[in-house]
Amino acid sequence: MSRYDAVVVGAGPAGVSAALTLARGGAEVLVLDRARFPRDKCCGDGLTAGALRALEDLGLEPAAVPSWTVVSDVSLRSPSGREVAMGLPGDGVHAAVAPRLELDAAMVDLIRTAPGVTLAEGVPLDGLALGADRVTVRAGSDHHEAAYLVAADGAWSPTRRALGEEDSRGVYRGEWHAMRQYLSGVEGDAARRLWVWFEPDLLPAYAWSFPLGGGRVNLGLGIVRRPGWRAGGMAPLWSGLFHRPHIRDVLGPAQAEGTVKAWPIPASPDPTRLVGAGGRVLFVGDAARVADPMTGEGIGQAVASGRAAARAVLDGGTARPPSVAAAYGASIRPIHLDNRWAGRLSGVLAHPLGARGALRVAGLSTWTRANFARWMFEDYPRAVLATPGRWGHRALHPPGAYT
Repeated sequence: MSRYDAVVVGAGPAGVSAALTLARGGAEVLVLDRARFPRDKCCGDGLTAGALRALEDLGLEPAAVPSWTVVSDVSLRSPSGREVAMGLPGDGVHAAVAPRLELDAAMVDLIRTAPGVTLAEGVPLDGLALGADRVTVRAGSDHHEAAYLVAADGAWSPTRRALGEEDSRGVYRGEWHAMRQYLSGVEGDAARRLWVWFEPDLLPAYAWSFPLGGGRVNLGLGIVRRPGWRAGGMAPLWSGLFHRPHIRDVLGPAQAEGTVKAWPIPASPDPTRLVGAGGRVLFVGDAARVADPMTGEGIGQAVASGRAAARAVLDGGTARPPSVAAAYGASIRPIHLDNRWAGRLSGVLAHPLGARGALRVAGLSTWTRANFARWMFEDYPRAVLATPGRWGHRALHPPGAYT
C-alpha cells in the first residue's frame, strides 16, 4: 500500500495542472492515466489567450510542441456570407493552435521529472473506497491511499461512476458534439489564418479551419445538442462541409489525412458537481463540465480548474475536506459566471439574424474588430462587467503569453 497526499486520475491538461501545482506546493502526488503518451485526443486544437497564459505559468515551452502555430489573423463569415477580417494584438501570443497529440505529451513531460510526482501510464482506475480521513484507490493489483483525489478523467468520469454519481438520465453525451479531420496541402492565406464559419445550419455552433503549419489545418464543425438530437445527424453535415464553395475556396487543393473523429463536449456549469465524498474528491476539467458553452473551448478552463483544486487542497490540509470543498467552489465561481454569460450569448448566435448582427457590429471599425477578436479568444473574462473584482489594471487589454 503506497501513500500520497493526493492522487490525480487523468493526465490531460486538467490533471497535469493539478499535479504540478500540488507538487510545487510540497505535496506528494500520484498521477494515473489509462493511456500511454503520446496519445491522440479529439479536439479543435485551438488555444485561447487565457489557456496560453496558464500554460506559460505551468512552464510549458512552445518549442516542446513541434506543430505549435501562433495565430495573428482571424476571419469570420456570417450566415449571410459577410466576411470580417481581424487581427490579434502583437504584444505576445493571444491565440495558437497545437495538436493535442503533441500538446498533451509535452504537458505530461512536465510531470515525468517533476519532484514530488509519480506518473503511472497505462493504469486505469479500477476501484475506489472511502475512509474517514482518506481515499483508497485500486489500480490493477496496486492500492494507493491519499487524503484527496482529483478527478481529471473526462466527461464519462470513472471516478464519478465509482462514487455512484452517474447521471440518472442515462449516458451523458455532452452539450456539444464536434467532429474534426486534419487536412494537408493547404496553400495561401488559409495556411496561416484562422477561419470560423457561422453556417446557418450549424448555429449557434460553427465550422472552423485552424492552421497547424506546414500546410496543414484542423478542419472541424460543432453542433449544440437539442432534445431528441442524435450524433448520427452530423454525418450529412460533415460529408458536405469540405465541398461548400466558400470553404473550398479558402482551403484550395487541400487533401484529407487520417480519419474523421468525433467527441462530446461537456459544457453545463453546475457547482453541485464539483466535489464528492464530502470534499475528499474534487472534479476538474471535463469531469466538472466546465467547457465554454458558446465556443466549446475547454483547455483554458481545464487548466484553471485543475490549479484551483490543487490550491484548495494545499490551503485546506488533510483534515479539512469541507473547507477544501468550499474553497474550491469559491475559486471556480468565476468560471461558472463566465460560462453562464457565454450560454446566454450563445442564445443570440442561435438565430441567423443574431449571428449576422453580431458580426456586423464586430466589423464596424478597427476598434470593434480588434476588441471582438480579443473577446472571442477569451482575452478577458466573459462576465467581467458583473465581477468588479477583476477590473484591475489593463483588465480589458492584458498582454499576451510568451512575451
